[in-house]
Amino acid sequence: HQTGGKLQVPENISLLPLPPYSPELNPVENVWQFLRQNQLSNRVYETYDAIVDACCDAWNALINDPSRITSIATRDYAQVNR
Repeated sequence: HQTGGKLQVPENISLLPLPPYSPELNPVENVWQFLRQNQLSNRVYETYDAIVDACCDAWNALINDPSRITSIATRDYAQVNR
């Protein structure tokens, strides 16, 4: 996402530049990986609506499992040394 230099960042927040393609640094990539591997893989969907319904069901199953979300969200994605 490009801001055009107009982004106002509070002093208590540090922005870290990331490489343009760095899925290992993006926690949502791990969420989608988990959903694909555990809920959405090895299936054939007859319609677009069936795909959307399956994704919604998978997402709802995930949000009802707080320990899984914690596990995904607390992985060591990057170490920042200052």
